[in-house]
Formats: sequence, C-alpha cells, structure tokens
Amino acid sequence: QVHLVESGGGLVQAGGSLRLSCATSGNIESINAMNWYRHAPGKQRELVAVISSGGSTKYAESVQGRFTISRDNAENTVYLQLISLKPEDTAVYYCSADLRSGLEVWGLGTLVTVSS
Repeated sequence: QVHLVESGGGLVQAGGSLRLSCATSGNIESINAMNWYRHAPGKQRELVAVISSGGSTKYAESVQGRFTISRDNAENTVYLQLISLKPEDTAVYYCSADLRSGLEVWGLGTLVTVSS
C-alpha cells in the first residue's frame, strides 16, 4: 500500500514561484514513477510532469521550462517547483504514483491560485 499527501499550494501573484511537495509512505518500493496532474475549473485534467524511478522526466508543453519535478529519496518526497507562474496555472494540483502492479494511487490535491 502507498499513501500520498500533497502540500505547498497557496495564493501567489503572476510571475511568482511556489514549490509543491508530495510525501509518500507505505510500500514505496513498489512505485515505478511519480506524476503531477492539475485540474482547473471548466478544464480537463492535465498531466504536467512525470519522473521515473530512473530519474528521467517529462513535462507538458504548457509548463515546459517553468516547472521542475524532482525527488528527495531520503525524505521519500517528490517536489514540483513552479516559477514564472501565470493565471492559467491556477488549478488543484495532484500527485500520483504508478505502481509496478499497474495500479495508480492518488493524493487529495493542493490548490494553487495565481492572481493577475
């Protein structure tokens, strides 16, 4: 079993920065990859960043060059660093874990609001 808890969301001005955290616990050895999604009101859920067990990363075009996904193995935590934030980045951000069994486990999300 794997449990995820997001934190770090808040209200920032356009052009500002924020760092989101996803703390993992449980059977973390079963995690194959970690993802960050976002879901804005009136829009479809969007996959914004992925980091594999080997450390390779992928980003959505909408956040390329502005967001960075990373991990701290000692703390069992995955981060999403957000810079040069835009109002359209406003959304609830979720982390998820792709397990080697094929299951995907989700956190409850953290809200990021970017004011113009």
